[in-house]
Formats: sequence, C-alpha cells, structure tokens
Amino acid sequence: MRPDDLASLRTPGAATVTPDGSTAVVAVTRLDLDGDQYRSQLWAVPTDASAPARPLTHGHRDSAPVFSPDGRWLAFLGAESGGKPQLHLLPTGGGEARRLTDHPLGAGAPVWAPDSRRIAYTARVPEEGRYGTVEGVDPAAEPPRLITTLKYRSDDVGFTTDRRQHVFVLDLPDDDADDEVPVAEPVQVTSGDHDDTDVAWHPAGTELVFVSARHPRADRDLVSDVWACRPDGSHLRRVTESRSSCSAPTYDPDDLEGRTVYLAAQPDLGPEGLDFVGRGTVPCRVDAAGGHPQPLLDPAKHDLGHDFGRVVVAGGDLFVAVQKQGAVELLRVPLAGGEPEALVDGPYTTRGIGVGGGVVVATVAHDRSAGELLAITPGRRRLLTGFGSLLQGTGRLHAMREKTATAPDGYPVHGWITVPDGPGPHPVLLTVHGGPHSQYGWSLFDETQVYVSAGYAVLQCNPRGSSGYGEEHGRAVRERFGEVDADDVVAFLDEALQEPELDDTRVGLMGGSYGGYMTTLLVGRTQRFAAAISERAFNDPVSFVGSSDIGFFFPDQYLGTDPERVAAQSAMAGAHRITTPTMVIHSEEDWRCPLEQGTRLFVELKRRGVPSELLLFPGEGHELSRTGRPRHRLARLEHVLRWWGRWLPTAQNSTAAALPAGPTAGEQQPAG
Repeated sequence: MRPDDLASLRTPGAATVTPDGSTAVVAVTRLDLDGDQYRSQLWAVPTDASAPARPLTHGHRDSAPVFSPDGRWLAFLGAESGGKPQLHLLPTGGGEARRLTDHPLGAGAPVWAPDSRRIAYTARVPEEGRYGTVEGVDPAAEPPRLITTLKYRSDDVGFTTDRRQHVFVLDLPDDDADDEVPVAEPVQVTSGDHDDTDVAWHPAGTELVFVSARHPRADRDLVSDVWACRPDGSHLRRVTESRSSCSAPTYDPDDLEGRTVYLAAQPDLGPEGLDFVGRGTVPCRVDAAGGHPQPLLDPAKHDLGHDFGRVVVAGGDLFVAVQKQGAVELLRVPLAGGEPEALVDGPYTTRGIGVGGGVVVATVAHDRSAGELLAITPGRRRLLTGFGSLLQGTGRLHAMREKTATAPDGYPVHGWITVPDGPGPHPVLLTVHGGPHSQYGWSLFDETQVYVSAGYAVLQCNPRGSSGYGEEHGRAVRERFGEVDADDVVAFLDEALQEPELDDTRVGLMGGSYGGYMTTLLVGRTQRFAAAISERAFNDPVSFVGSSDIGFFFPDQYLGTDPERVAAQSAMAGAHRITTPTMVIHSEEDWRCPLEQGTRLFVELKRRGVPSELLLFPGEGHELSRTGRPRHRLARLEHVLRWWGRWLPTAQNSTAAALPAGPTAGEQQPAG
C-alpha cells in the first residue's frame, strides 16, 4: 500500500435494516485527495445477497442512515462541501431527499419515534454572537470567555461551555406535503449548562431518555447518568443514580410499557467517580423507574471499548461488539438469561450492528478490508459487500500473523508481525498504540500496510494497560506507567527479532499519544534504535494537568500524585539522555496531548544537537492520522517514509528517502 492508496480506502459505518429485514443501507466513506475532503454516500444492499450493493444517494457527505419503524422513510445526515451535517428525509418508495434542519453547528444522528412521525436528535446550541451566529463577527472579535469549570473544552470540538449539546424533537411534514411547504421548526427539549447526548425513545413514544452529567460533582468526576423527560421537555427525572459512566441507552421495542432501560456503562468508577483506569464498558440494564445499572456481562472480563457503536435490543436479545485479544466479537446476549453467543468471532473487528426483521447485519473489518457487511440469520452468514476490493486489487496488502512473547516476569504479550514480500532480513519498525486502554488487532491499518509495502517488517503488540484482555490486564499499569508495559513492549520486540526474516541490527520505534510516550521513554533509556518518531505524545504529566482537556484527572489516575513517583514515570524526565535521531510530529490544535508536549521534546533534542525534526500540522487535532484532512494524512505518511528512508533505508523506500524535507526550525537556509 502506498500513501496515495488512501484514496482507495472504503470505510462503511453501521448499517440500518428495513423492518422486514430485506434491505440494509450503510454510509461508506472515502478520502478525496484531490478535493482534500471526505466524501460519503449511502449504499443499499439486499440482505439475501441477491444483488450487489448500489449507491442510494449522491450527496457530498451522507451518513447515519436509519429506517423509520414503518419502513416508509429513511432519515440520514447530509452535508454539503464545507457545510455542517443536517437532517434529511428520503421516502423509501421513491423520490428526492428533503432537508429538515438548519442548525449553525450541525445536527446529530436521527432517532425515530415509534410512530414514525417524529425524530429526536442532539445538536450544539451556540451562544449568541459566537460561531457565526452574528454576521460579520470574526472569531477573534468575539467577547472573552469566562471559564469557571474544569470541563470546558474537548479535542476535535474546541470550547464546549458556549455551545452546549441538547436534545431536539422534530415533527415531520404530512406524507402528501409539497416540497415547498416549510418544515416545522425543531423543538429544543433540554437546556442548561450541560451536554446532553445519546437520545432514545420510549417504546410508546411518551418519553425520551438521554445521557447527561447534571449531578453536583459533575465538574470533577467522570460520572454520567441516564435522564428521562417527556417529548416536550417536561417531567425531567434522573433514571440512574450511581457511580457509573453511562452511554447509549435504549429500550426493548417489544416492551411497550418500557419497564427496563438497556445501556452501556462502566458500572463503578469508585467513590470519587474517577477510577476509570482499565475499567471495562459493558451492557447493563436498569429499571426505568430508577436504580443502579446491573451488568449483563462481567466487566472484569469484557469490554466494549471506547468506540463500540451502540447497544441494540431486538427479538428478546441484546447485541453488542466486545473487544477480545485484538478481535472485536459480535455477541448476542439473551435478555432472559443464558450464555452469550458469538455471532462473529475469530480474526475480525465488528464495527457496526444493525437488526431488522430477524436479520442481523454486522459491519466487519479484517486485516485486508476496512469493513464489509455480513448478514446473519439462524444457521447462516452471507457476505453482502466487497468495499475492500478496490484496495485489495492493488496487490499491495499484507497479512498479519499472530505471535505471543513472554515478559521478564513470565507474563504473555500478544501481538502481530507483518512482513514484506521477498527475502529478508527486513528492517523493523516497532509501533506502539495509543490509549493505553485500546488495542491493536484484526483490522486494516493503513499505516502498517504502507510501512510494510515500503520494505519494513512491522511489529505491533498489546502490552499491559491495553484493552481486550480483561480488567486486570488494563489496570496493571496504574501508578506503574512505563514499567511493566515497557517490559512487555521490549520483550515482544526481542522475541520477534529471533525470526530470521527480521534484521535485528536495524530497528526503528514509533508511536502516537500513549505510543508517543512509550517511544520517548524508551529512547531515553536505550540507544538500540536506529531512529524514532514520537507523535502527539503524552510526554510530561506535570504540564499535561493544566493543558490537556483530560489533564485534570488522567495523570493522577494513571501515574498517581506523589511527585517522585510521577517523575519516575515521566518520559520527559529522561529526555536529556536521548541521542537517538527523533522526529516529533504534532498537530497545532491538539487539545488531548497539547502542542507543548511535542515542542518541548523537540527543543530539548535540538539544543543538544540530536538529529531531530518537528513536523507540525495546522488546523488539526489529536485524531490527525485517523480523521485529519486527507492531504494532511497523505503528507504525514510521506514524511514518515522519508524519515525512515533516511535512517533505515530499504530498496522500496529509496525514493522517499531522497525527497527534500525542507528546512527545519533553527536550520540555516541558503541565500537566494
């Protein structure tokens, strides 16, 4: 895979399924490198695989499709080039899509009422005078912000206290209404100095549930609750009263009384509501009248992860995607009790779930596809799509193979090796994921494929602190950051280098976020690496406290509060020992690991004459490598290959090594 093969990636989201189970519709996203933007359209496919997927819409960026309960309508989000997503409505019997909303900051995903006549959603409500609400007022000319809370900004969003997210309800036009008839104005259902998310309808349409943090300590903990109100906003009440972090509430649509709310939650965050390290997110149930979430899966063993999609309830079962040792399994959990059943297991990553008419449609990725639709009925699975065929057709994708190493204390370290074509030994890139509570696994990872195609063997592992291996594994790094996890990473490297295909004399190290921390930490301890790339790193826990959007709780919970112990776990504390050539990559608007975390490392290296470069991306946040502007993602991969071509040259990467880097900060430029 070459950097410009990013344009061949096709990434489907979660499918929606017609009530009769006959058809699935999914949004498929691609990178438009020429236009430097993302494009996405809705595709329809029969679930019996009787016909191939076909494009259903041709908008600039269509997403979040959902069929109405009566099957007559498809609601979705549509955005024009440079515009914000707005609700659209498409009749399934034929006709043109109609735009329903005009929110200045865009609308959230639609959620149908049981009567198919109303849609609930969330949207950010800007303060008057900000974010373009007054024509001619430039952002630099807006009034000052008075901050009185610890939670006032979020990476990839920005400031939040002056654009709170609230619930809206929209009544739909009559079936026979002319397109020229104005659509009713949405009704704002919730208000206040809170963010309200994840709205869902009561099965009788008489009430809404949503997630919000409205309790007295909401500014200082991670607790969020399920709340309920009537569709007009009246009779607001708190459903969960717990120490949980709640999300994605829903009901059993067959229980018209709505006696139980199902949700995802970290069930117990401790007495201070901050004990999140290594805690699994699991499906739970709670009495709709109020109570504590009761786990349906053991949080010590299971974890939905951070990007689990949603909880789906249908036909007396609950469907969730659960992380497991690098895979993400699709589980069917019987609500009446009994053992969960894995509908998708093995070397796959479930990324979306849709259910209708007794058919389960899963969006499933693997190491050579970013996602395909799989229809599951009793005793049968059908592959419905071939979205990955365009990239597979290049012949430039490589299969991963599993390996388990042993840490110095005997602990197993699970990971993967991906090796280039042709005879070795190949130079090696050891990559470390972010989090740390996340996982590498069975999915197409564009970066790995690009590096392998450039001639590098790529090593990936899930050290202690990662998700997918149980709570004990995830919590093992608490106040031991950079200890057992560093041992695990090095142990995996050492055992992998025993493979004859790998060149143990030519090894590079790279990682982003927590992986950037591990990179900075290890090159401060050893000179064994030919070069390193530390990207969007968590380098200094002390300055991180006051500069990151999660700084008020993250370092305390992972590293503790004792100054000596914090210093012992700090990557920046050992930066004065680094002699390894190091590229520092950072985004200028990263609020998760702020820019100073990278620039301080670069300046430390540059002052001491260590070969180093600082690569900065304007306008980007922490998610640059995953959701940044397409041309920035392309440029990032090209610069990474150029850096490795300089310090770890390969036959395939000789061209990239010859590309000019341009002057770096502090370097003399030639006259003229």
